[in-house]
Amino acid sequence: MGRGKIAIRKIDNITSRQVTFSKRRNGLLKKAKELSILCDAEVGLIIFSSTAKLYDFASTSMRSVIERYNKVKEEDHKLMNPMSEVKFWQGEVANLRQQLNYLQESHRQLLGEKLSGISIKGLTDLENQLDMSLTSIRMKKEQILTDEIKELNRKGNIIRQENIELTERANLVYQENIGLQKKVCGTRGRNEANETPGYNFINLQLSQPQGQRNDTSLNAMKLGLQLHYKAD
Repeated sequence: MGRGKIAIRKIDNITSRQVTFSKRRNGLLKKAKELSILCDAEVGLIIFSSTAKLYDFASTSMRSVIERYNKVKEEDHKLMNPMSEVKFWQGEVANLRQQLNYLQESHRQLLGEKLSGISIKGLTDLENQLDMSLTSIRMKKEQILTDEIKELNRKGNIIRQENIELTERANLVYQENIGLQKKVCGTRGRNEANETPGYNFINLQLSQPQGQRNDTSLNAMKLGLQLHYKAD
């Protein structure tokens, strides 16, 4: 039974696309090497994968191949007549327009639009591609959130350590303040004790003699008078 014809279009499934790329890349590199040996041709092959990985082959050196290519293209460009140049750029525009239409169609399909002409297999591949994209997006989101949480925890630990250091400094200042207050109170108490004034007491007592006298009409009484004066 013959092998079925494969449609030349972009493979939507990422896994299948990578497997196909690996197989055909190796085959292409092998064919380029065989062509250079069998036909004595100068071959230069450059391949960039969809993940921007470089694969190349040169029968001599890639620099000499590229220099020779640029030289030939410059000569062809000089020899190209205006009509041929116009056709060339028209072809480039057509290719770019075709690529743009394909990208727009793929984008609409990813958004769930224009799905009427897609087969069951195409829809399954599209669903798998969306699932893989969602998984990748979730993983990226979780990684970003994890990194942000780690950064916040790190900043929280720094602030907590600074708070502990500030609390210890405040306690030291408080203890020093208490010590200074005790010293000030002790000095003030000694100064007040040294500056307390002394007092001398003089007791004066006046008393009426027993019996009555002719020159007084007062009743018998005792008067006690205490005078206080402050000694210098």
